[in-house]
Amino acid sequence: MTVSGTTEAPAGTATAIRLDGVCRRYRDGDRTVTALDAVDLRIPVGRFTAVMGPSGSGKSTLLHCASGLDTPTSGTIRIGDTEITGMRETARTRLRRERVGFVFQSYNLMPSLTIGDNITLPLRLADRRPDHAWLHDLIGHVGLRGLLNRRPSELSGGQQQRAALARALVARPDVVFADEPTGALDLRTAAEVLDLFGRMVSELGQTIVMVTHDPVAAARADVTVVMSDGRIADTLARPSAERLAHRLARLERGAA
Repeated sequence: MTVSGTTEAPAGTATAIRLDGVCRRYRDGDRTVTALDAVDLRIPVGRFTAVMGPSGSGKSTLLHCASGLDTPTSGTIRIGDTEITGMRETARTRLRRERVGFVFQSYNLMPSLTIGDNITLPLRLADRRPDHAWLHDLIGHVGLRGLLNRRPSELSGGQQQRAALARALVARPDVVFADEPTGALDLRTAAEVLDLFGRMVSELGQTIVMVTHDPVAAARADVTVVMSDGRIADTLARPSAERLAHRLARLERGAA
């Protein structure tokens, strides 16, 4: 349910991400655009949360601010107990390397590296040794055993997205942010990737925040945050794809 634009974690549940009064404004020629408008949001630990809304609703800006890729104009953001709003860029870069994972539509794998080297790249950048037991388990979870010596071009789109998810998880982040992770995949492969996201949450207790325009993808999450005009319009627990499609259509028509 939605209460004054604020979503609350269930009682007794730890909070992975907290936004309080977050605004993001930027200049576009002679006008000021408000991409986020006083957003309050709590995302619980160990849940799969989807964020969706019409084009220009602020969903991608929300992801960028919550993950430390962008800084809000005002308000505060916390990952766990750490406030990231006033961090210097070097500190935010370190936090993203150590506590945040990213999965993008375009995979962002390095074409010259093997899949194994792509997965462990965040650890090398952070000058950390891999936990080989965890790495072995992770490769099994994402179904990439036997493929680690291949290059990205030798894998299907679904396998590349699995590798991108493994790379996001290898440092055991507090949160994985996924930006349209199924947008470049066919329906069957997209469903397989979403199944994998669900297993990462249920089996590993991972917190995942996924931005998507697709009601079918959003319906796979535990909770869907629906955005409109930079604000939270609804917070829906396990809605159907049909309900989400109807809600999105109303927002695109300008209906409340």
